[in-house]
Amino acid sequence: MDRLTNTIRPYAWGSTTAIPHLLGALPTGEPQAELWMGAHPGAPSRIDRGAGEEALSDVITADPEGELGAATVARFGPRLPFLLKVLAAGAPLSLQVHPDLAQAKAGFEDEERRGIPIDAGHRNYKDPNHKPEMLCALTPFEGLCGFRPPLHSADLLEGLGVGSLKPYADLLRAHPEHAALREVLTAVLTADREEMARTVAETAAAAERLGGPYAPYARLVHDYPGDPGVIAAMLLNHFRLQPGEAVFLGAGVPHAYIEGLGVELLANSDNVLRAGLTPKHVDVPELLKIVKFESGDPKVLRPEGDGEEVYETPIEEFRLSRFLLAPGAASRVLPEDTAQILLCTAGSPRVGELSLTPGESVYVRAGEKAELSGTGTVFRATVVV
Repeated sequence: MDRLTNTIRPYAWGSTTAIPHLLGALPTGEPQAELWMGAHPGAPSRIDRGAGEEALSDVITADPEGELGAATVARFGPRLPFLLKVLAAGAPLSLQVHPDLAQAKAGFEDEERRGIPIDAGHRNYKDPNHKPEMLCALTPFEGLCGFRPPLHSADLLEGLGVGSLKPYADLLRAHPEHAALREVLTAVLTADREEMARTVAETAAAAERLGGPYAPYARLVHDYPGDPGVIAAMLLNHFRLQPGEAVFLGAGVPHAYIEGLGVELLANSDNVLRAGLTPKHVDVPELLKIVKFESGDPKVLRPEGDGEEVYETPIEEFRLSRFLLAPGAASRVLPEDTAQILLCTAGSPRVGELSLTPGESVYVRAGEKAELSGTGTVFRATVVV
């Protein structure tokens, strides 16, 4: 097994303190948004097997079946199909959706044919893969996920008393769910930017005054003044997770994280279509092809099982579980059929002969024995085979 050396991504929305606090390090004063663990080409973890550090992605490429197992390679190809992160949101992330597998393949092939550089700011599809994801809270965690029922959104908008929001509320009441959500999201994202900026400013003032259910949207306005994504966000469910609770985000579901520290596990992809709360490219026509215009409450997931507590999801590229290792408990031998990454988030557990502190992680190749002992909390990321 290999201790991982990982990269911290300094995105502007990142907390300046949450990841340093987890690692027991001093804050630098700069945002530290995500700690990546895996073999994503953008920032692969590094390991040292005696000849110096090398990228985990290169190690897997050199011997995919030896590292991942034959069943994983047969199903997902010769690469680690998931990416594990610690995500620390100090400010809201962009309002976004992810494509399903067919949409991702078609979009990637189309942009390749059109010769759009892979690193172009207006490129939507960086790869031909989908990007389902799960976020498990390590601290109280706040976000937005999925559409509210249109009538609930209409009530929320009308409650602000902002005249320019009334046409959106009227549309939400006048049409069936799919059409109502599509028409209002389209109208918000294509509105005149100066008029929308005035609407957002009036919305901010009303949200600050009213508080309560409007407080999250006042926060969005503080970070993204004038952004139409503020109004679009009011169409979504607001959720709060307590430590240990999780939320799963499938294809087409609009979402945004607002604040908190969590463990995120996702398919190994960079495909994001943004709807707002960002200075980055927003492709409204392409976004509207991807969004699922249906309402539903965010389903809060809690781990199930005795010993290894599993967060159940409907996809196969990743599987997240958690071990709460109590003092004096027997050690636990993990299955060996697939590659796995083990992340410590509390205490001082051991994986074989390797001791871990919070924020440290270990990669275990397929077929290699891994035994957990000691005390603390360990998250296990692997695939379903």
